[in-house]
Amino acid sequence: MTQRSTIDAVPPDGLTVGGAASVVGVTVRALHHWDELGLARPSGRTPGGHRLYVAADVARLHRVRVYRDLGVPLPDIAGLLDAPTDDAERSLRRQRDQVREHIRDLERSAEALDRLIEARRSGVLLSPEEQVAIFGETWQPTWPLEARDRWGDSAQWAQYAERAADRSPEDWQRIMAQVDVLHGDLAVAVRAGVRPGSEPANALAERHRASLSTYFDCTHSMHVCLGRTYVADPGFRAFYDEIEPGLATWLRDAVDANALASGVDPETAVWDGAAAPDR
Repeated sequence: MTQRSTIDAVPPDGLTVGGAASVVGVTVRALHHWDELGLARPSGRTPGGHRLYVAADVARLHRVRVYRDLGVPLPDIAGLLDAPTDDAERSLRRQRDQVREHIRDLERSAEALDRLIEARRSGVLLSPEEQVAIFGETWQPTWPLEARDRWGDSAQWAQYAERAADRSPEDWQRIMAQVDVLHGDLAVAVRAGVRPGSEPANALAERHRASLSTYFDCTHSMHVCLGRTYVADPGFRAFYDEIEPGLATWLRDAVDANALASGVDPETAVWDGAAAPDR
């Protein structure tokens, strides 16, 4: 039934609030609320004091619903209904512009969600070529997927993906430049015979932990667990020992000593999450 026909069907003495709500397609509660706001008040009352809406009232109810369905805030609708044409048009244009900006915000949110979904799936939002160019020629683009399969159910992987979703190739280049400097300083420490547990070694261990924390929040206890893998895992051991022979073991020992200095016993350190690295 069209708006015109519903108005024509309004009896001369008006509709009750339930009847008016039915023909307009809203709830009785909505009509009560609109009445309280002064948006659309009934013209009459029954002898018992119940609201009665005549045809003109129902027509206004339809107009209120149109604006409400367009997303116009209820407090603004009364001004639109009663304003001169030019003022109403200016207000509608403002509402339209706000709706368009809201649409753009939603589109940006949808794009961000797409990036987060992809980051959780792939681990890094870079093409295989970009990964090799940024992370080095020895980098294998399959590694992030292998890491997801290994740790994808952990809170740390979720945090890594959330951060990766916001990172551009330039961001990754900056991070890797800092990592390269750190690796160089670690190699120098090993060659110079810096003792794990010394102040310089602890400072390097803290820099290493901070570097990991660009991906996920790495506690001292988690750092110890990772340090174990640098020696136990052949891939990690080869990676660090290629930077400097003996670095994997030195780094594990430095991490343990730094954790102990920070109040964490390496012997009882555990991973803070659901999926710990393999020991």
